[in-house]
Amino acid sequence: MIERMEKGEASGILAWHPDRLARNSVDGGKIIYLVDTGVISEMKFPTFWFDPTPQGKFMLSIAFSQSKYYVDNLSENIKRGHRNKVKEGIWPQMSPIGYVNEKGKGIVPHPDLAPLVKKTFEAYATGNFTLREVRDKFNALGLKRKSGRELAVSNYQKLLKNPIYTGLMRYNGEIFEGKHEPIISKKLFDSVQEVMSRKSKPHSKGLKPFLYRGFFRCGECGCFITTETQKGHNYLRCTKRKNPCTQKYVREELITSQIQAEIKKVSLPLDWLSWMIEENRKDQSSEIQSSTLFADNLKAEISLLDTKIEKLMNAYLESALSLEEYRDAKSALVASKQLLKEKLSAFEQKANNRFELTEKFLKYNMELANDRTNEENTHLFKKVGSNFQIKDRTVLLSHAERGKSFQIREFLAGMRLCRACGATPFRLPIPIFNFGGSGRIRTSDTVSGILHFECSPFNRSGTLPLPYKVR
Repeated sequence: MIERMEKGEASGILAWHPDRLARNSVDGGKIIYLVDTGVISEMKFPTFWFDPTPQGKFMLSIAFSQSKYYVDNLSENIKRGHRNKVKEGIWPQMSPIGYVNEKGKGIVPHPDLAPLVKKTFEAYATGNFTLREVRDKFNALGLKRKSGRELAVSNYQKLLKNPIYTGLMRYNGEIFEGKHEPIISKKLFDSVQEVMSRKSKPHSKGLKPFLYRGFFRCGECGCFITTETQKGHNYLRCTKRKNPCTQKYVREELITSQIQAEIKKVSLPLDWLSWMIEENRKDQSSEIQSSTLFADNLKAEISLLDTKIEKLMNAYLESALSLEEYRDAKSALVASKQLLKEKLSAFEQKANNRFELTEKFLKYNMELANDRTNEENTHLFKKVGSNFQIKDRTVLLSHAERGKSFQIREFLAGMRLCRACGATPFRLPIPIFNFGGSGRIRTSDTVSGILHFECSPFNRSGTLPLPYKVR
């Protein structure tokens, strides 16, 4: 409008009140300047009088100042209300993508979009997707704005950096605890930030999805094994980039069959299943989980962090800290508190279903020898050993002692009695693990890749029991 009046298209303004024309000092000063220069000769208002005289311009400037004061005061009141809401753990603005505003409850997860937001974080945390690929993937799945418009790459970057999905709120550069339900864990959020900081690129972009790409090394020269397709079949061969190598091609099917055989070697025997499950159920019926002390320690740490946050606020109010120092220190404390709360929640959940998970894993482990897809077998094979090589068309590997340690510790440590004598605790001539507490199964050294279980030297009858072996 002002531009058209400066071009001479009009010389007067008709409005309801001067505050409709200007609510900031720049616009008000511009209008008074145009009155001074004669560009604006008349202004008519039904609720305000104006003449292009010194008195009229003085009254007009007062009206503009009043409108400016009204806007500034309203803005301050709104900001104060937002700050109070944030301190109470309530998000004060429109709900972000994945949440929806619900009267009386603040923001709650959207039944359709919240799962997509969680999948977005999980997908990007793998490091296999760029932001552009994440955008294309999840826009196609229906992750959009409330207006229905598709999200841009910058929107996904902002979404992945927003801590509100972990239960925390960033407002004016400061982190606050929220009362809303988190969509993702703080651990997943931190993983996403780590991936984003190193600007992860897809690991297999432009490459054919061969099953064993980058999985094996040559047992002769140490170069990587690559895969080629010839006459409809996949063949694995050494790249031979360092030194001359005499290794020949090998069919992918042959390697797959050898992997399946290796997996069967570490699968639990069928005759152990019923015994393990029975012992697990005995422990479940007799053992009372003593988790109170651990939970109380976590709660004490959380309470200590609350005290530190309160002291931090007092230090800031007493001008002992600058605003930037206060915000940085508070953000670190709030993040630590959120991690402890998630740890406490996870511990309480695991404490309630530890025995059920053990039984589920035992049954799952007994099915290792069953038919599975090649991809699933490859995933399991990574847990069996390390340093995978191919030499003379044979798969070679180093058995993962730490993997065996984990398996024994988690699923055999609770089996208290010897199968041979039924009572005496197991002892070790060369111990690998020490679980503590009498009567628990322990393992001796490994011989030729076979894990031995030995009881104490003598059972109740005074005879020396034979050691049990697990394939």
